Amino acid sequence: MMRSRISTSNVEWASVGRSRRRFLVTAANVPVAIGGWALAGRAWAQPASAAAEEAQAPPLPALGAELRVPSIALLDGSVFDADRRPARPLLIYWWASICPFCALQSPHMETFWRKHRGQIDFLGLSIDRHADLAHQYLIRRGYTFPSAWTSPQWRQGFPKPKGLPITLLLDAAGRVRAAEQGQMFAEDIEALADLVA
Repeated sequence: MMRSRISTSNVEWASVGRSRRRFLVTAANVPVAIGGWALAGRAWAQPASAAAEEAQAPPLPALGAELRVPSIALLDGSVFDADRRPARPLLIYWWASICPFCALQSPHMETFWRKHRGQIDFLGLSIDRHADLAHQYLIRRGYTFPSAWTSPQWRQGFPKPKGLPITLLLDAAGRVRAAEQGQMFAEDIEALADLVA
């Protein structure tokens, strides 16, 4: 009888542990987002078109779905050429300089990029209002992960899923192996490498 109770308790605790990120993000989402946007002020406010675009954003792609990322100019002046890149896994990270959850996740994305470059390609996709905002943010923070600014026109061909940040991991064949909405912790980001090892 005692053994059964411990076993049940452990199962319940494990279940709570697995969902800790979802709970923490949900619990923190409203006050932090409101505070972050309030502090951002009018200068950083997104136009009404951005809110409309987000309202119509698709859900995360299904695991196993095939995605083809269009070519795009990167903020460092190079080009992400979808047709000429090696057949390697690709980590896609949608972010913005005014996103408080992106600010917490981006240092871990930089660590992932530095550790796994050469084995896993990386493409950061900024949805900032202007490319200059995204470029200056990367410079100020010392981030080197490859990033592009996505214009509303480019996003029509490759729409950002609902939410921010968004993290997608594609295998070498372009199939979705992981799709996450919201902030990820360092250990969750590092675990992505195991999905395509």
